[in-house]
Amino acid sequence: MTKTRKIVLASLAAYVLLVLLAVVFLGSAGRNTEFKPQNEFKLDTWINLPGPFDINKAVLYLVLAGVLTVWTMVYIARRMQMRPNRMQTAVETLYGLMRDNITRGNMDDKMAAKWFPFIGALFLFIWYSNLLGFIPLPTNSQEKFNLFGANIPAFAIYAATANVSTPLIFSLMVFAFYTAEGIRAKGLGGYLKALIPRGVHGPMVLLIFPLEVLSNLMRIISLSVRLFANMLAGHLIILFMAGGLAILLGVAAIGVIALPLGFAIYVFEVGLVATLQAFIFATLSAIYLGGSVAESH
Repeated sequence: MTKTRKIVLASLAAYVLLVLLAVVFLGSAGRNTEFKPQNEFKLDTWINLPGPFDINKAVLYLVLAGVLTVWTMVYIARRMQMRPNRMQTAVETLYGLMRDNITRGNMDDKMAAKWFPFIGALFLFIWYSNLLGFIPLPTNSQEKFNLFGANIPAFAIYAATANVSTPLIFSLMVFAFYTAEGIRAKGLGGYLKALIPRGVHGPMVLLIFPLEVLSNLMRIISLSVRLFANMLAGHLIILFMAGGLAILLGVAAIGVIALPLGFAIYVFEVGLVATLQAFIFATLSAIYLGGSVAESH
């Protein structure tokens, strides 16, 4: 038996022992009906403004993501050097990903030069929004703790992209932009005609055309729901694994079992999902923009 295997088996044995001790000594406190996990995603109004312009934690996260996006672009533009340091090398790698893989990979150079600022800003904004969603901030106004006499909102994780309205607005923007590009390049009649696959003639056009129009409209839903559902699901799993399930059931031993899994999921979400979802959204947006001016589909 190798040394590594012994360490792994010893760690598993210690973990099982810890769980058994938690079950024996902590037992069960019964179901908790006061804890409401859904309140983590409730948008309480912080500042009440006229009309639909109330300030809540979703607005805070959007502002933070917007500030970071603008700061990144300004910082990069002002600090480019002939001999790049490590920071500039990392930034240039990210820039190359956005320009070459996402934008130029899905449209010609002239169109890419026009739409790269939008695609790049979209990628950065969603990426920052996703990453900020995994940083605990004092935004849970449902629960508070006392700090030197001041009632401070409890720390929580929340992502603006876990609220369907944010990715929906981005999806509507992308839909409007690629539709406008298609009409500009081909004219209204030409763009509508291009929706019909080449080779479809006669009565089949009456059947295929509505389906193609519906398919285009469904892109709004697919873009927005994909981002929203992935971020919301990740946050819910982390919430339950990190202690929510143990509190709801009143069994502390579940927390001992679930916490390592919750940490693993947290690392997975931060390390892969946050970036991957931004990449997918930006790439699909570029594909739709490039496809809107393509000759055939």
